[in-house]
Amino acid sequence: MPNILTIGGVNIAPGQQLQLQLPVSRLYTDTQMSLPVHVIRAKKPGPTVFVSAAVHGDELNGIEITRRLIAQNLKLSRGSLIIVPMVNVYGVLNQSRYMPDRRDLNRCFPGSAKGTPAGRLAHIFLNEIVKHCDYGIDLHTGAIHRSNLPQIRANLKDEQTLALAEAFGVPVLLNANLRDGSLRESAVNNGARILLYEAGEALRFDELSIQTGIKGVLNVLSTLTMIRKRSSKRKIAPFVAYRSDWTRASASGFVHDFVELGQQVEKGAVLSQINSPLGRVIAEVVSHRAGIIIGKQNIPLVQEGDAMFHIAYFGDADDEVAEHIETMQEQVQPVSAAMPML
Repeated sequence: MPNILTIGGVNIAPGQQLQLQLPVSRLYTDTQMSLPVHVIRAKKPGPTVFVSAAVHGDELNGIEITRRLIAQNLKLSRGSLIIVPMVNVYGVLNQSRYMPDRRDLNRCFPGSAKGTPAGRLAHIFLNEIVKHCDYGIDLHTGAIHRSNLPQIRANLKDEQTLALAEAFGVPVLLNANLRDGSLRESAVNNGARILLYEAGEALRFDELSIQTGIKGVLNVLSTLTMIRKRSSKRKIAPFVAYRSDWTRASASGFVHDFVELGQQVEKGAVLSQINSPLGRVIAEVVSHRAGIIIGKQNIPLVQEGDAMFHIAYFGDADDEVAEHIETMQEQVQPVSAAMPML
């Protein structure tokens, strides 16, 4: 049957839109676990794109991004869009990053039909969703107690991937090597180009991250001519960082920060103080190079060696990056989460 997309044994024809539950496995309570999938197909052929969230079950911003995208009832001019709001449904239920077998799903691809629970889920998602797709956008947040500035991580040495990353519309692009066992690695090995969107903190909704993510997905679909061309009040020119480092705690104690997410810092700048419970300053955390803070720890407690500040390096462009981060923040105004984004 030409142009028929089949997911979980369900045939979706061009011009059709439907929601389905992709069976994964049963719990020991005999409860069926399934992946929710929303599919939109245009009548006209074109690229197939997946948007996935919650590969790590405690990363919730992506779930809200996909919910609002679905609420917009998008009309595609060509191609197909596959939205998967929750990949690690087990983790979402347990408010946990991990699978029940205590594995990181994003290190278990391509998986196996006869493997661990994480490996089986990875195998199903790869074969039922990713293998149909030419492009993908995987939505993530920082880990628990850590926030990430909205950013795209991808193989920016590939021209087509770079073009989509630039179209997404965030100031910071981070060139990231493929990690063994990751969804991104397996997708690339199957011929798909992938953007990984990082923004916000685990177990929290962040409106800036959510709205930026929605706009970014729509910008990519527009660039692929799958939806009408989108206009922007002021285009946010992205900057590519080919290097970033975590600055770590030099002592254990209670933290007093002096810098914020997205802030430009100079070499030698004091980022925070680490204090004893009795108020004595034990150590200062200092930036070793000039750059932009794209990730930071939020909890005011550290052990020596803990990662505290993720700093990306842009060289002479630091001033411009900081200015464009401010532009992004100004363009995104809080709105009611109940209303679809237009």
